[in-house]
Amino acid sequence: MTTPEYTIQGRTVSIPVEVRHATSWFATFAVPLDAATALIEYSGLTPVAPIPGRALCSLAFVDYTDGDLDPYHEVAVAILVGEPGTTGRKPAGAFIHQLPVDQSFTCEAGRTMWGFPKFVADIRIDPGRHGAARAILSHDGDHILTLRIRGGLPLPSRGTALDAFSHRDGVLRRTRWSLAGTGSRMRPGGATVQLGDHPIAQELRGLGFPRHALMSGSLTNVRMEFAAAEVVGDRSEG
Repeated sequence: MTTPEYTIQGRTVSIPVEVRHATSWFATFAVPLDAATALIEYSGLTPVAPIPGRALCSLAFVDYTDGDLDPYHEVAVAILVGEPGTTGRKPAGAFIHQLPVDQSFTCEAGRTMWGFPKFVADIRIDPGRHGAARAILSHDGDHILTLRIRGGLPLPSRGTALDAFSHRDGVLRRTRWSLAGTGSRMRPGGATVQLGDHPIAQELRGLGFPRHALMSGSLTNVRMEFAAAEVVGDRSEG
């Protein structure tokens, strides 16, 4: 089988794309289901509601230090969704609604290879003790958000595999993504969000942010692998 290859800024990048070391933090929030449904209506996907009337929205930030797409910082806004074309409650993966990064190479690679909604922004990550950290996200001089994660309790580290959905230029894609690491920490709540005046901040306000997180956590010594994107829906001609 031929390995898919892409030329990004004069460099060849092969699938699967590997991340050999990163540190990640996340906070998951229960938000009104109607608001989450309206936010991602353009994708054709439906948020799942593990809590009646509530969807799950995660804010995550990652410090990539060694990988095929070079070192960079990233912030993700993701909604837990069901299988395309269904309205069931069983999760199929995470829809990536926003994915700012702070380097142009990974921005172009993510948009070209997977249709991820990457754009270049200013991202500052200040790690603390016991998995605590602060991330500050700005774009064109406008503050989007500051996310603070408090330290959590050590937990056994488990690998996971997840489908990441993206929507760009009318095309819905599914990307198989796997993660493993050590140094897992988690706690109920444990996160606060400060929002600015940027349009993305206004989107999050529309979801009810800031509100108390359901849970938050961190993972060190992270390894990831991203497979090729699969087209699962195309509205670009419609």
